[in-house]
Amino acid sequence: MALEKIIEKLSQDIEELKKTGRAKGAEIVIIDTVPATENNGPRYLVEGEGEKKFIKMNANSYLGLAFNKEMLKAEEEASLKYGVGPGAVRFISGTYKIHTDLEERLAKFHNRESAMIFSSAYVTSMGVLVPLTTKETVVISDELNHNCIINAMKLSRPAKKLIYKHNDMNDLKTKLEAAKGLGKRVLVVTDGIFSMRGDNAPLKEFVEISNSFNQFFEEGVFTVVDDSHGVGAIGATGRGTEEYCNTKVDILIGTLGKAYGVNGGYLVSSKVVTDYLRETAPMYIYSNPITAGEAAAVLKALDILDSEKGLNILKHIKAMTLKFEQGLKNLGFETIEGAHPVVPLMVRNTENTTKLVKHLFDNGVLATGLNYPVVPKGDEEIRFQISGEHTESDIETVLNILKSYK
Repeated sequence: MALEKIIEKLSQDIEELKKTGRAKGAEIVIIDTVPATENNGPRYLVEGEGEKKFIKMNANSYLGLAFNKEMLKAEEEASLKYGVGPGAVRFISGTYKIHTDLEERLAKFHNRESAMIFSSAYVTSMGVLVPLTTKETVVISDELNHNCIINAMKLSRPAKKLIYKHNDMNDLKTKLEAAKGLGKRVLVVTDGIFSMRGDNAPLKEFVEISNSFNQFFEEGVFTVVDDSHGVGAIGATGRGTEEYCNTKVDILIGTLGKAYGVNGGYLVSSKVVTDYLRETAPMYIYSNPITAGEAAAVLKALDILDSEKGLNILKHIKAMTLKFEQGLKNLGFETIEGAHPVVPLMVRNTENTTKLVKHLFDNGVLATGLNYPVVPKGDEEIRFQISGEHTESDIETVLNILKSYK
């Protein structure tokens, strides 16, 4: 068999990952859900665990809308009307009115001229950075930016890549100075919320510093922010890190698959930018869009977020985040405080992270340990994510389980 030699090598590589604690291991398979009650959020049944009920503390669905009846109805009605899939990429025959309606709504939501949806947030970042990076472009990136940005930089092959220290605006200035004479344009990119830590980029300074160097480059300096963990989860009305920092970037990337609880990614910017990317981004041109049903569900999620109910959900998330952070500190655990519902428990050791994750699982809590190379060595952690579905009782239950480990 032609694969024999490569299978032997791949098997060795897998064993090495296991030995060094870097293997992610078998995926937990959820087989059923138990509806929320007055005091508790939904519970989950896991394959191989019988009737044991789990609290999910590792979901990106920050607003807790996965079981929202209005969204389920909207998705069902759109699927009945348009079918379960788009049937083609958009420039052939895969664009439906509900796709353009969603793009118009997203542009309005973020106060931009135009929006553009992709099949996922990961490919949105790839689809923005690669076409906008030429052989005469310098790309400047935060050292802790998401994997999608790192891979987009590799794929785009800019004139120069410069990395500034995490959230260090003085170092950003240094890198912009160093970029002079290296290219015609500069693309400065950061996460809005750093998903492993829950801290945010200081976007106001980020924009001001980047703009101050615009005059030194023939094609200017422009800012790109991937706020996939920010939109719908932070800011007074859920507009994300821009709203939280009271500023606006040139190109904002968001996701439909986290706070909004559905699937897909998007960007908002000027119409010229989206027109250009529709013609040049292979991740858009050659990939099917999200389904009509998914688009309808997102539209309903935006309706909810822009209502009194949405504001109350945001307030609840903030309160539960503070409660959980304070609980961790009271128990003597290290965390990184912030307004975002990502709450890391810093373990700083791979073996101990694995042990604590197992303790949580054995006691009915789904939580994800993050080890090297997902995070830098010494930053090993358990990333907890607070959701609009979590109740005070849920938070207290998880804290008590952590207390029993201590």
